[in-house]
Amino acid sequence: MTVWDQLVGQEPVVNQLRRAAAGEGLTHAWLFTGPPGSGRSTAAKAFAAALNCEVEDVTARGCGVCAACRAVLGESHSDVTFVRTEKVTITIDEARELVAKSGDRPSTGRWRVVVVEDADRMAERTTNVLLKAIEEPTPRTIWMLCAPSPADVLVTIRSRCRPVGLRLPPVADVAALLVERDGADPDLAVQAARAAQSHIGIARRLVHDPEARERRAATVRLPLTLTSVSQAVNLAEKLVKIATDEAASSNEERDAQERARLLETLGATGDEKLPPTLRSQVRQLEEDQKRRAKRSVTDSLDRTLTHLLSFYRDVLMVQLGSEVEAVNAELAADISEFAAKSTPAVTLARMDAVNTTRQRITTTNVAPLLAVEAMAVSLI
Repeated sequence: MTVWDQLVGQEPVVNQLRRAAAGEGLTHAWLFTGPPGSGRSTAAKAFAAALNCEVEDVTARGCGVCAACRAVLGESHSDVTFVRTEKVTITIDEARELVAKSGDRPSTGRWRVVVVEDADRMAERTTNVLLKAIEEPTPRTIWMLCAPSPADVLVTIRSRCRPVGLRLPPVADVAALLVERDGADPDLAVQAARAAQSHIGIARRLVHDPEARERRAATVRLPLTLTSVSQAVNLAEKLVKIATDEAASSNEERDAQERARLLETLGATGDEKLPPTLRSQVRQLEEDQKRRAKRSVTDSLDRTLTHLLSFYRDVLMVQLGSEVEAVNAELAADISEFAAKSTPAVTLARMDAVNTTRQRITTTNVAPLLAVEAMAVSLI
């Protein structure tokens, strides 16, 4: 499997990046944009791997099997830096460190690459720190910024980057990938791909984790029981608990894998007592995981609200008489009954309330439960 095979349903993007990796139209700064689940970070990582691929044939770079490709995909290549924040924003000090590192010449690879996965989580003052480095980079440095849309990045940065626009892949393509790569049951793969709204990462989790499927099913059914303020408060508590449980489940698996990889790198096993020098590295990993846990709850709550939004999206489609395929086809009868009790204007207002709450919890330090309670009351 090459690095490009991960980009499901993104043939125009793959062709563009393949040509650039071969030297046609290669520039020093790139801006990858697309909705959540479109694979913008995956595309940037695949491009970084292709740029440093060891294959001699330039048209075949991005093989996915050479040492350089495997190192980039495993985020262990010395010349490729990945930046993602566990906090609400990337700090100005972190941006300065990036600028300093970007000035180094590549040590083993063809290019030094800096991939900023959360470019939309930088304040204007922080983004300005990167401006000169992106405008006048060192000869062997390439910047890759990732954001949901071009509007999420300052125009001064945007104008200096080559755009790469990704879209959500079709449900059928996501389902086919889950069957081919993960051995998923075809019917379950289609159901998961539709429920995830073509978000490959979420679809994969829904396929492999029955509890995740149950949590999502509970989320989309919550509006059916919402008729009073007390029920709204209960709904808010359930949504936050669902998000917290989802984050804990995801973190537990990832934390265990990270610890196992670190111990393997250190040449130790989980049972033996580590010397002080090695214990400090394990302790640092545990502290990093604790910091990430807080951010992961926020991200999980955002995904939970996205699932909730899919319910109102289906309601709106019924109210408008659209023949677009429903996300929650298993709730068709309930959704039709719910849709008959309101108007498209009311449904749009409810969707706006959900989206506003998503923005608050991902861009501010608002208490999640308070934000969700306010949203739930407005959904009555």
